[in-house]
Amino acid sequence: MTDQPPLCIKLPAPVADIYRAVSELERLYPSCKFTPDGHLVGSIGEGIAADHFNLKLLPPSNPGHDAVDAEGRLVQIKLTAGNSVGMYADCDRLIVMRIVSPEEAEVVYDGPGAPAWAAAGSMQKTGQRKVSLTKLRGIAERKSGIAEV
Repeated sequence: MTDQPPLCIKLPAPVADIYRAVSELERLYPSCKFTPDGHLVGSIGEGIAADHFNLKLLPPSNPGHDAVDAEGRLVQIKLTAGNSVGMYADCDRLIVMRIVSPEEAEVVYDGPGAPAWAAAGSMQKTGQRKVSLTKLRGIAERKSGIAEV
C-alpha cells in the first residue's frame, strides 16, 4: 500500500458551481437525487484531463477513445461521482477520476488500459464492462509506476 496522498485536480469554477447547485438542490429536496451524469460528466472529465495531462482531445463521440497523449497513445477518460466506471473496450491509456468535492476531482487511475479491462466485469446490456474504483486502486498499487504515467 502506498503512503502517497491521491492526486487531486482543482475543478474549474463553472464545474464547481454545478456540483454546489446539486448539493443545494438535494438539501432543498432531500427525497430527490440530482446526479450529474452521462454526456455532461463525460465532457467535464475530458476537459479536465486534457488540461491537466496535456492531452489532445479527439472529436466528440469518437468510438473507444477520447484523446491522444504526447507519446501518441490513445486515451480513454472517465469521470464519476460513483464507485465504478464503464468501459466499452481496452485502450492504450486509461485515466479515471472521481469527484471528491465541488472543487476537486481525485485521479484514481492513470495507466495502461489492459489491466483495467481484464479486471472489468462481464459485458452488460449497454455494451460496457464495469470496473470498480477499488479494483483500479488495487491495480495501481500492485504495479510499480502505473499510477503515474
